[in-house]
Amino acid sequence: MTRGYAEFELDLPKALLRELTHVLENLPPAPLTAEAVADLPRRQGVYQLLLGDADDHEVIYIGKTDAASGLRERLQKHHKKIQHRHGLAPERVLFRAVRVFVFTAVDLEALLIGAEKQRAKALWNGSGFGAKDPGKERDTTRYKPEHFDTWYPIDIDRPLDEGFPTQASAAALVQALKRQLPYVFRVQGADEGSGPHDDLLATPITLEGPLTARAALGQILARLPAGWHATKLPSHVIMYKNDDRKFPSGELIGASR
Repeated sequence: MTRGYAEFELDLPKALLRELTHVLENLPPAPLTAEAVADLPRRQGVYQLLLGDADDHEVIYIGKTDAASGLRERLQKHHKKIQHRHGLAPERVLFRAVRVFVFTAVDLEALLIGAEKQRAKALWNGSGFGAKDPGKERDTTRYKPEHFDTWYPIDIDRPLDEGFPTQASAAALVQALKRQLPYVFRVQGADEGSGPHDDLLATPITLEGPLTARAALGQILARLPAGWHATKLPSHVIMYKNDDRKFPSGELIGASR
C-alpha cells in the first residue's frame, strides 16, 4: 500500500437504508384518517402503512411518492381504498410518512420493501393494493387468492350517507353513488361514449330506505328497461346493459326485466 494513501467507497444504498429505517422506526404512527392525512405536505417522500394499534402493529405496505404525486395525495387515495371492506377495520390502519428532500438514483422504496420482506412484513406490497382503477378487462378475470381485493372485498351493504338523494333520474342517482362510494363504480354510458346512457336519463326514480349501495342499485334496476345488470366484484361494481360476458369473481346484484 502506498504510504499516505487510502481508498474509500461509500455504500450509499446501505447508508440511506440505515438512516431512513432509523427515522421511520422512531416515528410514532398516526391513524390513516382524512383529518391526519390533510395535514401532510404535497411533497415527495416515502411512507409506511401499518396494521394494528399504536402499541402493537406491523408494516404492511411501503410506498414512495414523487413531486407530481405528493404524500398527501397518495395517502388520501389509500385512506379511501380501505373504506367499506369486509374484514378490514379502517381504524386499525396507521401510517408513517417521511419527506425526502433529495431523491438520488437509489430506489428507496425497493430498499425498504426488501428489508421488510426479510422480516416477513409488507404483505400488501405486490398484492394489487396500490393499483388504480382496475380497468374494464379486470371484470372478466378471476381474482387470485393472494390479491388485496380477495383478502378484503368491498362491502356494498354499508349505509349510504343520510343526505343521499332519494328522488331523481337514474342518471343523477348513479352519479351520486359514484361520488359517495369509496370504490370504483363503472356504469355504461351513451352509445357515443360520452355522457349518461339514454335509459338512465329517461327514468325517474324514488328510492325507499334504508339505503345501501345494494339496495339503491336494486331499486334503480327495477325501474330500468330490460337488459341492465349490476355485478359486484371484489374490487369494484359494474352496471352494464346487454352484456353477456361471464364474471368469474362476480356476484350479481340485480338485473332489469
